[in-house]
Amino acid sequence: MPTKSSVYQARINGRSVTLSELSPLAFAGFAHFTAMQVRDSKIKGLDLHLERLREASLAFFGRALPDEQLQSYIKTAIDEGAKDLSLTVTVFSHHGEFTANSMDVEPSVLVRTGAPSDGPKSPLRLSAVAHERPLATIKHVGEAGKTYYLHQAIRQGFDDAAFVDSRGCLSEATIWNLVFWDGETVIWPKADMLKGTMMSIIQRQLERFDIPQRHEAITLERLGELSGAAVMNSWSPGIPVTAIASNVIEETMPFIDLLHKAYEAEPANVP
Repeated sequence: MPTKSSVYQARINGRSVTLSELSPLAFAGFAHFTAMQVRDSKIKGLDLHLERLREASLAFFGRALPDEQLQSYIKTAIDEGAKDLSLTVTVFSHHGEFTANSMDVEPSVLVRTGAPSDGPKSPLRLSAVAHERPLATIKHVGEAGKTYYLHQAIRQGFDDAAFVDSRGCLSEATIWNLVFWDGETVIWPKADMLKGTMMSIIQRQLERFDIPQRHEAITLERLGELSGAAVMNSWSPGIPVTAIASNVIEETMPFIDLLHKAYEAEPANVP
């Protein structure tokens, strides 16, 4: 049982669970999730996380649990945990219930917490890999390819990997969204990819700031025309990218500062 203010917790449908109850989930591949950072017991973009879980549940299970129910599970974990946490909500079909009729089974919810993270501190150099994630718009489990290409990138002397789709366009990185800068406009890749909650936060705050944004097909050849690049996920609104494959990209701090400023403008809420 986790103790009050503990960092590490695991709860299914709001109830603390044992290791034996968690073990079968290690091989349960039909599930989706969202990951967030909790600071001072508050979350930014909670509405986006709930929207992601709702839409993915409808796609996977044909039904979605009420937002209020999911929010109560998140709140329980935060109330019983430390003020700063990493928190992951996974919606899954119970092991043993996954059959041809599993679409008729109400999904369960696993909430896990761990140590908070702010992501890497240094700029990243990314390899470029021809890869398209299956069901790219859904944040789902069991994607061995992401870890495989990360490891391959590190062996090649890079920090992580970016994906290039069948059209030759950059889409996303292993666990990151990509974003670019031309000196005036924030540019998002035009490709099939997961729209991250951090990405959505930044987009709506940049809109409030009247900062121009657009979606474009970004090829490796186009990188030389751009003034900056970054990755973002729930850890950070912007980590500079200084190379993709053999293409060197200038580290443009005004761009990175803009992304962080946009995130800081997003209100944090108690679930």
